[in-house]
Amino acid sequence: MKREIDFVKFNPTQNMTILIDDSNVVQDYEKIATKIMAYENVYGEQVGFIKTPLNKKASALLRMAGGEFCGNACMALGTLKAVEQGLELNETLDIVLEVTGTDHLITCQVRRTPHKYYCQLNMPIPTTLEQTTLHYEGSELSVTFVTYREAIHLIIEADTFNDSLKDKAESLARLLGGTLNTHLIGILMYSPISNELAPLIYVPHLDSMIWERGCGSGTASIGAYLTWKNKRKTVADISQPGGSITVSGDYIAGEIRDLNIEGSVELVAKGTAYIDL
Repeated sequence: MKREIDFVKFNPTQNMTILIDDSNVVQDYEKIATKIMAYENVYGEQVGFIKTPLNKKASALLRMAGGEFCGNACMALGTLKAVEQGLELNETLDIVLEVTGTDHLITCQVRRTPHKYYCQLNMPIPTTLEQTTLHYEGSELSVTFVTYREAIHLIIEADTFNDSLKDKAESLARLLGGTLNTHLIGILMYSPISNELAPLIYVPHLDSMIWERGCGSGTASIGAYLTWKNKRKTVADISQPGGSITVSGDYIAGEIRDLNIEGSVELVAKGTAYIDL
């Protein structure tokens, strides 16, 4: 028997995001996410579930299918709430969200333009950054671990992102996903020369591995890395296959402060999905 699931689909920097109202789901998060993300269904890169917030300051609670934090999904939900509240052309609106993967409320400032919405988010600050050398599959990889409460990003600097390096990134993500207790592993291949990012995101609970066309959380990690490495304020446009996301971060008294990203969002589809569970 097929299950009817109402959804809204967004395009934040081509990181196709599906949002589902939690009221008709009843905790089948992983099964529904796997089915609805599939090529033969709605097709997307990630799924978030909209729940009633516990904090009265928040407009909604975003629960990602794998329990991870996702910046682009925050932008998508912020845009949805702004649309529901009747945001007018050229106006801005602050939407406060509770989100899995962080203890802090996330404020999404949404601005409406004639063709898109633009969102600015305050992002979680990494708990630690550590540079090290990994000996992996016969190669030495200089990497920086960017650690969050429930996610780990590895930044690998490279001038070019060839297939051999991408294959190593995929196998490394699976290895770390099976050995580390975390909701998400991100392998971020970054070129400091061109400011290009190729983000690989692996969610172990869903066994979902995707080379994303745009990654908000990965962009924030690059901003945190540059701020930490250079020990000064950073503002950078990080180019990705789906477009650019801007990141900014302050460096005050030896700490990263006020980490923010800004990107575009489009609402592309709304309807009912039919899923076998």
